[in-house]
Amino acid sequence: MAAVAAAQTTSGAPYWELNQKRIDQHSDATARLLERQTTERGSRWLGGLPDADGLHHGGPAAGLVANYVAALVQPKSRFYRSGEVMDRLKLAIGFLDRRTTPDGNIDLLITNFNSPPDTSFAMYSMAAAAKLARETKSDELEGLIKPIFDRHVRGLVNGGVHTPNHRWVMCAALSQANAIYPDPALVKRADLWLSEGIDIDSDGMYSERSTGGYNGVVNRALTVVARELKRPAVLDPVRRNLGAMLSLLHPGNEPVTEVSRRQDLNTRGSLSGYWLALRHVALTDGNGVFETLARQFEPGMVELMVHPDLQAAGPEPKAVPDNYERFFPNMRIARIRRGLTSATILLEGYSRFFTLRRGDAIVGAVRMASAFFGKGQFVSTHGEKAGSTYRLTQSLDAGYYQPLGEEQPWGVDQWYEVRLRRRRSEVCTQTRTVEITETSNGFRMRVNVTGTADVPVAIEISLPGDGELTGCDKAPHPADGWLLREGRTATWKSGGGTIRFGPGAAATTYTEVRGAEPAIGGRTVYLTGYTPFDHTIEFQVS
Repeated sequence: MAAVAAAQTTSGAPYWELNQKRIDQHSDATARLLERQTTERGSRWLGGLPDADGLHHGGPAAGLVANYVAALVQPKSRFYRSGEVMDRLKLAIGFLDRRTTPDGNIDLLITNFNSPPDTSFAMYSMAAAAKLARETKSDELEGLIKPIFDRHVRGLVNGGVHTPNHRWVMCAALSQANAIYPDPALVKRADLWLSEGIDIDSDGMYSERSTGGYNGVVNRALTVVARELKRPAVLDPVRRNLGAMLSLLHPGNEPVTEVSRRQDLNTRGSLSGYWLALRHVALTDGNGVFETLARQFEPGMVELMVHPDLQAAGPEPKAVPDNYERFFPNMRIARIRRGLTSATILLEGYSRFFTLRRGDAIVGAVRMASAFFGKGQFVSTHGEKAGSTYRLTQSLDAGYYQPLGEEQPWGVDQWYEVRLRRRRSEVCTQTRTVEITETSNGFRMRVNVTGTADVPVAIEISLPGDGELTGCDKAPHPADGWLLREGRTATWKSGGGTIRFGPGAAATTYTEVRGAEPAIGGRTVYLTGYTPFDHTIEFQVS
């Protein structure tokens, strides 16, 4: 689903009309799929759709089925009743037939085999195809689809999952199948999963916290369940998550991903996967903010054909909040938005404890490490707000071990087990504190490391993306590392946004501290010193 500019329309006018422009876009996409589909006779992958690595998964083949059926039944499509598309549809269904296991499941070749979850994801496409075939009374199409559809349904009724979101994707697939071919066994199985309760916390986050990925998957799945099984209560967690996301958006409504527990962690993404939930709740609740967010994205023709009610006129769009400070107690983070300025303070359990954006100028992470007994990376264990300041703290100790003073029958692997019984001596301590305060034009950060003297310290400021960095000197390492020296200020410009930070500190060029996490990569500015270390950095935005 492509991002588009959020257009304003006259109140009450339809925005999501299935017009000729959208139909032509689908025709163009269908032409590209015809070019990419594997058609080599004798190939084990005949009828499938290769990914960038040449792998042919089951899910994309199901996507072919949905796209081809939509083209064949849409009278205004260039491929309406196309013989070529019909032949290709048969190849795609043949691929799925060959690649479906005896249990009724497909594979995701990069990780999941005989996979009920991936069959559930594919059902979103297969159900769309079956629904369009039935509604248009296309007996030939339905006759092609239903045998493989029934095999996949068998996999759903009996299949298991291995991540939290899979439960709700499974429920959505069962709900979609039941809406087309009603079967009490499908509803019973969905209710069995739903009886576990939706995994959403008081922050409005699902257990995977996947703001750039699986939040959207869960919201879409639960929205499908609410629609197809007529279960309006299932929308309550969707509303809560969408509401929470309003405080987890950067300028341009890009989601904050620093909190994710999945592969979207610290990546750049969008809310495109949230479209169905945003649009449905916007209509159901008359929510103009969700309407605005939904209008960032262009749903495909298949989506609008399967859900024609979503073409209806919706509420008047309203501005997405961009001036707030919000604390999330479960995630232990604080979010601060001031227009084009977006900051995240991660109070406990995160090595990246501060991020900042001003438009396209991004500080992707601030981290700190000290060369303290291989325990280098600072990860706060206690975070709190005192007045206007957020304070993050970690205390460490380390020492050496005395003789046991007793006969010990040594085993090869007993050192660490036995070490717990030894008396420690020469114990060293270190307390690390980071204080972050919002100022009139940015943020002030004080880094204070006390305890054992002369321990090297390095502050790491990651600057992802393209931009212009001035005020720094090249560091010996890493490859794109820079030193901000005493008294100097760095300026980072990108896309009209500017972040200045300093003054610098560069007592050493020891930037990649032993025991710290690997360098993030990309452009990175370092400040260095020795304990006792007490340094304040001003981050100013414009």
